[in-house]
Amino acid sequence: MPGPLEGYRVIDFTNVIAGPYATMILADQGADVIKIEAPQRPDHTRHAGNSQNGLRAAFLNNNRNKRSVAIDVKSDAGREVLKKLVATADVFIQNFRPGVVERLRISEPELRSIKPDLIYVSMSGWGENGPFAHKPVYDPIIQALSGLATVQAGSDQERPRLIRTILPDKLTGMTAAQAVTSALAGRAKNGEGQHVKVSMLDSIIAFLWSSDMGGQTFVDNEVSIQKAATFIDLIYETKTDYITVSTMTNDQWSSFCEAANREHLLEDERFKTPALRDENADIRLNLIQEALLERDAAEWLETLEEAGVPCAPVLTRRQMIDHPQVQASGIVIEHDHPHAGRLRQARPAARFEGTPTAIRYGGPLLGEHTYDLLGEIGYSEPEIDAMVNSGALLAHNLDQTNEAAD
Repeated sequence: MPGPLEGYRVIDFTNVIAGPYATMILADQGADVIKIEAPQRPDHTRHAGNSQNGLRAAFLNNNRNKRSVAIDVKSDAGREVLKKLVATADVFIQNFRPGVVERLRISEPELRSIKPDLIYVSMSGWGENGPFAHKPVYDPIIQALSGLATVQAGSDQERPRLIRTILPDKLTGMTAAQAVTSALAGRAKNGEGQHVKVSMLDSIIAFLWSSDMGGQTFVDNEVSIQKAATFIDLIYETKTDYITVSTMTNDQWSSFCEAANREHLLEDERFKTPALRDENADIRLNLIQEALLERDAAEWLETLEEAGVPCAPVLTRRQMIDHPQVQASGIVIEHDHPHAGRLRQARPAARFEGTPTAIRYGGPLLGEHTYDLLGEIGYSEPEIDAMVNSGALLAHNLDQTNEAAD
């Protein structure tokens, strides 16, 4: 079996990162994901970033294990094709701004009339209501408004900072993928489909509340200004490279002090308990930094590991790929894409012993599976030809792709 979601069909009418990442998780877990793109305006990531043989890394890394159909749903023929595909599907996912699917006549009520038990997922930036609901949104915008940029700064007084990865996009994708499997589990019990709504703003605020909103948790007893616990993060300099060290428990603090020849700190009243060490964190972390400057990174890592103190090297992206732990775990894999060539990607993060996952397809060319998929739902080749010629569909032409890549 290719994964635990084998037998489920997902219509993926999303683009850029959040939606395609969500549907790739489902595809990696075995679902038959059909990616729908407009012939005139395909997924933005087909044209963004570095490429090989005409295919972009950003597209390949968010769209593997999917099949592609290019449909102009503004045309009557194209909309009819989409609806026939929906009739065979379990899940439909779209990430248009509120109001767009209504104008395209593919809203939740319209598609549910075709497939009553459909799981219809609406992904958005801001949600369906409010003054920002119809505004365009990108990851940094959500980082700013959600408070994430202030959390990243360390305190309310410091200059806000972005996390230098598109966390809201990817976290929203993961939230949506998990919601789909929950909705399918619910349908298995009661036989009913439902409308699932996921927004980037919802996803990030819920994510932050787990660990970063303690000062806002108790009503009428809020912390008015969020102060930094420390002005030093846990990345330290050594004589050579950077490392990270964590001394959360009493045993770890004691072991560090002994390994660093700082036994006198064990008698310091400021550091006797975890609470006191937090209260005096700036002083403590400065003392750790002073000690770590005395030796090379490799020596510290060996010494601290032997002492049972959590530590690790700080690696570049390229170094991470070659690290023994990553290599031993088999996290980064290589495989051949039929058009893009040899690829390196992260394997699906969740591993299923009974229904192992596999890379069945690389990221598809635009319209690569148009003829195959429409044939599966009953269209004849002449009928497909006619729609391709009218512009309602686009089918992949390998010769044109090769010319574009040259």
